[in-house]
Amino acid sequence: MILITGANGQLGYDFQRIFKERNLDFIATDYKELDITNIDAVRKFVKDKNINLIINCAAYNNVDNAEEEAEMCYKLNAYAPRDLALVAKEVGADYITYSTDFVFDGSKKTAYTEEDIPAPLSVYSEAKAEGEKLVLEAYDKSFVVRTSWVFGIANNNFNRQVINWSKSRDILGIVDDQVSVPTYSYDLALCSLKLLETKKYGLYHLSNSGVASKYDQAKYVLDSIGWKGILNRAKSSDFVLPAKRAEYSKLDSSKLEEAIGEKIPTWESGIDRFLNEMREKGEL
Repeated sequence: MILITGANGQLGYDFQRIFKERNLDFIATDYKELDITNIDAVRKFVKDKNINLIINCAAYNNVDNAEEEAEMCYKLNAYAPRDLALVAKEVGADYITYSTDFVFDGSKKTAYTEEDIPAPLSVYSEAKAEGEKLVLEAYDKSFVVRTSWVFGIANNNFNRQVINWSKSRDILGIVDDQVSVPTYSYDLALCSLKLLETKKYGLYHLSNSGVASKYDQAKYVLDSIGWKGILNRAKSSDFVLPAKRAEYSKLDSSKLEEAIGEKIPTWESGIDRFLNEMREKGEL
C-alpha cells in the first residue's frame, strides 16, 4: 500500500492520477486526514495498513510568509519530512520527499549538481536544506528529490498567474534575472516513480530539461495562448519581497537521468501539455 501526504497539491494530484491509471492501491491524505507534524498521529495512521511506500508531497511553500512564520515552515519542511522517514523505517517502507533549487544562492552560474553545497538565502530555503539533511541521516532507504518551479493542473502556479494577468492587462513586466527550470508536476511524479523502482536511494535533482528565466517562461505561455499584449523585461529589484531569491538555480538532473536510463522532457513540452490539460478542462 502506498501512502501519499500532501495529496491535494499539484504533485500529489499527479501521483494519484498515475496510480489510478495503473490500478495501484494508495491512500491519499492531506492535512485534514493526517497531521504530519505529529509523529504519533502518523504512527497510528499507518498501523496495520501494510504501507510499503511513503510519498511526501506536503510542504510549506509560501516563500515570503516563511520569513514571519519560521516555526511552521520548519515544522513542515524539516521536522515532518524527518519524522515521516522515521515512520517509514519503522514499517520497512521506501520513502521519498521533495526539496528545492532554493537551497542554493545562485553564485555558481552553472547548473547545480548533488555535490554542490547548499547556501540558503531565506527561512524557507534554510528549512528545506535542514529537511534534506535530517531525512538522509534518519533513514538509508530515502530518496530526497530537489526540483524547481513546479506547475501542474491541480493548483495555482506561475503559469496560471501569467494567464490570469493577461486577461486584464495589455502590458506585463516579468523578471528576467531569476533563472532555473520550470517543472511539470506530471513529469516530476512519473520520473520519481521510475527512480523509486531503481532502489538507488539518496539525493537527486529532478527538473524538466532546458533552462529559462521567469520572463522566458511567461513569454512561452503568452505566445502559446495567443496574447497580443506587450511583455516587458523587469528586474527582481523592481519588486520588494521579504525573502531573497537566487538569480540562478538551474538543477543538473543528469544523475537521475542516468539512474532511470532516459532523458527528462523539456520544460516547453511540459507547458504544452499543461495548457492542453487546461483546454480539456475548459479553463482556457
